[in-house]
Amino acid sequence: MLGMALAALDGTILSTAVPQIVGDLGGFSVFSWLFSGYLLAATVTLPLYGKLSDTFGRKPVLITGIVLFLVGSVLCATAWNMGSLIAFRIVQGLGGGAIQGTVQTIAADLYPLKERPKIQAKLSTVWATSSIAGPAIGGLLAGYADWRWIFVINLPVGALALYLTVRHLHEPGRATSTARTKRGPRSSGGPPPRNRPRVDWAGALAVFATGTLLVTALVQGGVAWPWLSVPSLALLGGTALLAVVTFLVERRAAEPIIPGWVWRRRPIAAVNLALGALGLLMIAPTVFLPTYAQSVLGLGPIAAGFVLSAMTLTWPISAALSDRVYNRVGFRRTAITGMSLATLVLLAFLLLPFPGQAWQPALLMLVLGAGLGLFQLPLIIAVQGTVGWSERGTATASILFCRQLGQSVGAALFGALANGVLTNRLADAPGSGLPRDLDSVAHALDDPGALTDRAADFLRRAVDSAVDSVFLGAAVAGALCLLVLLFVAPRRFPVHPDPAPDPTPDAAPDAAPDARPQKTTPGPSADTA
Repeated sequence: MLGMALAALDGTILSTAVPQIVGDLGGFSVFSWLFSGYLLAATVTLPLYGKLSDTFGRKPVLITGIVLFLVGSVLCATAWNMGSLIAFRIVQGLGGGAIQGTVQTIAADLYPLKERPKIQAKLSTVWATSSIAGPAIGGLLAGYADWRWIFVINLPVGALALYLTVRHLHEPGRATSTARTKRGPRSSGGPPPRNRPRVDWAGALAVFATGTLLVTALVQGGVAWPWLSVPSLALLGGTALLAVVTFLVERRAAEPIIPGWVWRRRPIAAVNLALGALGLLMIAPTVFLPTYAQSVLGLGPIAAGFVLSAMTLTWPISAALSDRVYNRVGFRRTAITGMSLATLVLLAFLLLPFPGQAWQPALLMLVLGAGLGLFQLPLIIAVQGTVGWSERGTATASILFCRQLGQSVGAALFGALANGVLTNRLADAPGSGLPRDLDSVAHALDDPGALTDRAADFLRRAVDSAVDSVFLGAAVAGALCLLVLLFVAPRRFPVHPDPAPDPTPDAAPDAAPDARPQKTTPGPSADTA
């Protein structure tokens, strides 16, 4: 959890300190790469770290990720200009990618399936706490100390996480997969013996290059340059070419970074698509709701953040209780229930009055968090249960990669949609010289004295329409996700028969909702999954 806190907090703590960083280092035109560079590095390395954890074990990969993150933090604290800070943020992202995927995999290794919702809910609580506390901590440090302390405070947290990982994380012995260390926590079986681990470095380079071009095109398209410009077309064309090269390289590799079974196995392919849709629709609340709260409702940045944080309060609670649902009705039906609720909430956003009250979107976010908690966690647990130890890291990294990629696609797609709707609405704007894109409109509304009452009201209504279109698009993504769950996901997720640990009282085999338990172990039958 401490390791996960490093990656979770770093995604939010920097946002409120951007003005101070730009004022000190300059580089206003490229400061968005402080976030894009980190996201890029963390996303494209997920498949590589997943495969490495299956090959060499989770512990060395997690330790490497924490060390890389801490090295990046030290370098960020010593940055001398915006270019160096962006480069060091990419180093942080290389560590963050290892932390995100490996921690999720370790949770599945150490805890039997019936206990995984509890530990996964605790990990979700880390993200929830970070989303609330991060902006406040970043603002305090930047305003009353120095923005460099944002990176320095990672060091004691990371050092403690590193010590606890080295000292107390005991993976099952690699030579005998059924062995369990006396001092280690519960395990669902260890890795099979490997005589000569091989790493597909050519495939890793190809995957990294393809992902880099794709994420760069999605993040910068429509922002740094138009979508139909030469840079966008060159990046997308290069992505397509490298994707073909990656396919050919991975097809010949003995141990590919992205093995074909990730997409040939129906349960994993379905969850990959479903989590990609989740990443897509999450852009609506996380990116556009704060703009709506500030520009339409007239809230300050902190109050707008609390409207969004309502979702993070119910998400971990719903996830923790999800086992009570999927133990009765199965993984698929639980996920369908959660996504159905989330889709209805996204549609309900269109019915909010103008300008409305802050409690109205906050209430919707509470319900949205409950629905998404029922949706995401059961699917992650279901996929981790379909594979053994030697494939679990790759499978977990695959679904996390699709979720991250969905977020990148969603940011590009919904950003273009919102600006398109806004441009059409502003074509009939009263007066001249009004801004024509969403960011410029939001900045203009922050200074009401510069606008007439009529112009300000017109801009607010235009922003309201633009955000409505984004939430409608997110509801469409939710509907597509439901179609995937209904027609692609299997009715029952199979459970991989992990090797049984030592026959001690506290080392019983995992009780899975997809497997018929023994008579002495109470639990759901195979039909429920």
